[in-house]
Amino acid sequence: MQSPLFAYTEVQSQDRYTLQNDKMLRVALTGHEDVLARKGSMVAYQGLVEFDGEYRTQGQRHARSATGEGLDLMRCSGQGTVYLANLAQAIHVVDVDQQGLTVDGAYVLALDSHLHWDVVSVDSQYGISGSGKYNLVISGQGKVALMTSGQPLTMRVTPDTYVSADSDAVVAWSSSLRVQMQAQTSSSGVWRRRGQTGEGWELSFMGEGFALVQPSELLPSQGAEIGQGLRAQYGMGGQGAHGRNQGNAWGGQQGGSIFTN
Repeated sequence: MQSPLFAYTEVQSQDRYTLQNDKMLRVALTGHEDVLARKGSMVAYQGLVEFDGEYRTQGQRHARSATGEGLDLMRCSGQGTVYLANLAQAIHVVDVDQQGLTVDGAYVLALDSHLHWDVVSVDSQYGISGSGKYNLVISGQGKVALMTSGQPLTMRVTPDTYVSADSDAVVAWSSSLRVQMQAQTSSSGVWRRRGQTGEGWELSFMGEGFALVQPSELLPSQGAEIGQGLRAQYGMGGQGAHGRNQGNAWGGQQGGSIFTN
């Protein structure tokens, strides 16, 4: 049998994480450390590999219930090779250092099992619900595989150059950055997406680091319901995100950690 398909063979590498192509990740397991992967993301494997549900602590379960943010993971262990993918999204391997990485959990494909993550809130003037309100801070030293819809843009942030991006397009940023959520509207215009521009809420980054932005806006801010009614969809009122958050402190910079694993 002959076909151009046979050109797409396994990538040979000694690295733990290797891109098989831009939409598939190859992870080598040697039996020394497990990898945590997004549930259902395994598309193929070789060798003696086991897949188990990853236990979530009470704090993680509480965070997921209260905020909608968290990681639904499976534990891959054993000796062999695992191939991971999700909806043909572009995959990027990031080295996490002591500064940490803040990321929307929806874009995490896999990570080293020894890494630690917390749920944090990002300050919003209006307590808006949806993307950007809660995120994950991944800390420790190791690797994380992120996904984006298309090829992303990495924007450098310096003390002299701050960056703003649509909150629905931001995937991740350096945890050392100061971040605030805001909108280019007056309070009377908060009900609409920046008048007739079609734009919504943005994240502003200051300090030293980077912000990763994908070429896609998923627009969860207006569709994510917290509580009941129209006001709740915008995070307002007693049933909205702000009303539900009365007992917690909203961070003025990156946002204080509310839940931990």
